[in-house]
Amino acid sequence: MISLEDLRMAVTLARSESLSAAARALNVSPPALSMRLRKLETLLGLTLANRDARRLSLTADGERFSRQSALLLDQLEALPESFKQQDDRLVGTLRLAAPFGYGRQHIAPLLARFARLHPQLCLHLDLRETPWPDRHDSDAVIHIGTLSDSLWVARPLTQNDRWLCASPAYLEQHGTPLSPEQLAEHRCICIRENDEDVTLWHLRNEHGRKTLRIKPALLSNDGSVARRWAEQGLGLVLRSQWDVSKAIADGRLVRVLADWQFDSAPINLLVPSRKLRSARVQALVSFLEAELKA
Repeated sequence: MISLEDLRMAVTLARSESLSAAARALNVSPPALSMRLRKLETLLGLTLANRDARRLSLTADGERFSRQSALLLDQLEALPESFKQQDDRLVGTLRLAAPFGYGRQHIAPLLARFARLHPQLCLHLDLRETPWPDRHDSDAVIHIGTLSDSLWVARPLTQNDRWLCASPAYLEQHGTPLSPEQLAEHRCICIRENDEDVTLWHLRNEHGRKTLRIKPALLSNDGSVARRWAEQGLGLVLRSQWDVSKAIADGRLVRVLADWQFDSAPINLLVPSRKLRSARVQALVSFLEAELKA
């Protein structure tokens, strides 16, 4: 008989790039997962996946079984909600994924308030470098920046301007750039994220637009690291307003070229289509939209 663990395994395999990654997601060893997969394939009389040490790909039968497994799991998880009491209390599990920095600073405190409003709801906050719903087991995803193609619906939560900043010590030593062209004379710190071309900076003001190709002196995939490098006087950093506002207020950073606007990185909540959206997800959408837009 097919078990719930088999259904969860099939869904996780479809969202993983390797057997090892799927094993980590399921908190089992790769040999144990491989054995479970072989047993399920024997039970079904089908080959569900082609796998080796580094890659995992589902067969056509495997993809079909994974889709059906996901639907069954969603129906089972929604079952308690269909019997919820007349007071409309939410029950079950809600999984939200978010980027590390923004997730820690802004989403985690909001989720704590949401948990107090719905004490019977089990909340999972999964912080990732670049969360994306088509590849991970999440009910909703916080995404910062431009959107790639996805079957999910983007709900805008708030604007997020990017500010160019440097430490007072750096500006005292190297001078303050007064025009975009002068950035070529300065050390710039770049953040590699969301597969964007991070060395191409777009600016605009009332007189027009400019595009600059930046040669980074320092490069990191962690925005907090890049901000701290700037605070230590190592260069100029282009960073989200939410991340540098406190450092500017405390005097650790100074905003540069404030009369120019850089391309923004809007904050979106990615959710399933309304047809597939549970009451839990809809409640989270309404809560985050109200809190962040306020």
